[in-house]
Amino acid sequence: MNLQDNKYNQFFLIREMLETGEIVKHLDLKKILSYEKEVKKERIFFTGEGSSRIFPAKKTMYEAQKKGYKEDFYTDCATQALEYNLLDSTVFVASNSGKTKEDLELIQKLKRQNHGNIISIVANAGTPIMNEAHVSYLLTCGKERAVPATKSVVEQALFYDLLFRKLNNTDLPDFNKLGNLIIQVLQMPIPDEITEALINAKIIYFAGRNNGVAEELTLKANEIARKKSDFLEGTYLFHGIEEVMNKDEVVVIVDPFKDEEEKYKKVLIKGIGLKVVAISTRKTIFPTIIIPEYGDFTNYLEIAAGWNLLVEIGINMGIDMDKTVRARKVGHEF
Repeated sequence: MNLQDNKYNQFFLIREMLETGEIVKHLDLKKILSYEKEVKKERIFFTGEGSSRIFPAKKTMYEAQKKGYKEDFYTDCATQALEYNLLDSTVFVASNSGKTKEDLELIQKLKRQNHGNIISIVANAGTPIMNEAHVSYLLTCGKERAVPATKSVVEQALFYDLLFRKLNNTDLPDFNKLGNLIIQVLQMPIPDEITEALINAKIIYFAGRNNGVAEELTLKANEIARKKSDFLEGTYLFHGIEEVMNKDEVVVIVDPFKDEEEKYKKVLIKGIGLKVVAISTRKTIFPTIIIPEYGDFTNYLEIAAGWNLLVEIGINMGIDMDKTVRARKVGHEF
């Protein structure tokens, strides 16, 4: 994507995506880490709806499992969480609008139970969720005008990621490097064969680790490319769903497990006849969008590559990516 080209710069969505790198470069680390003292319990519950929860929560949970963080993390949507006992947990509630009905209902229930450790992450000051939480982090990305959340997703994820890295004495990123790499990936050309395969697909499956990346891109495929999509966790592709897949569908594998590439090929390409593409830091046996590698922070580049890919699909299909028919910025507003 290229803001110098009118076919891209006419969309709020694309302009907001391309703001992400600068937002990352200018994050106030001291302010984020000041919330360390607000985490009063080592059971951590992340909630929010849609993009405010998927990648931000699961990216941190993935790192916690790899590195053995001292905290115990879990996540679910706020309505389901109304059924949970959360009194022993620090509760993080992410809502860009600050008006999401499900989130506000959960906060209010917890406060009636005398819960004392609710932290909100919002993009709009003076909103009900910000006012009801015990303490709030106001995103620096500003209000998004596009329906699909993009720049806010990355800042929410970094807030959690940086905070719990600090709490567990784990390395932090170089913000300038990460921001520049995000910009680089967003502006990379996407191979025509990959774009064309996804334009012609009836369904796009995103497969990969349960770290929020493939699942978040599944949601974005609905909102941006207007394609039916599904998230296939881990190696779920080999465990039943292949029975109903068809050759007019495509699988996008994010960071394929290297030892399983031939199995993907056997089951999906030879067995079904569908197309497989990959997003990876290395060359794979499939058509691949190759991105830079930046250790634990490569997941942010995978998200950017997925955005780039979906934008190319939308542009080439003539979709007005700022104008949805049913999807709303605040799906269920208080």
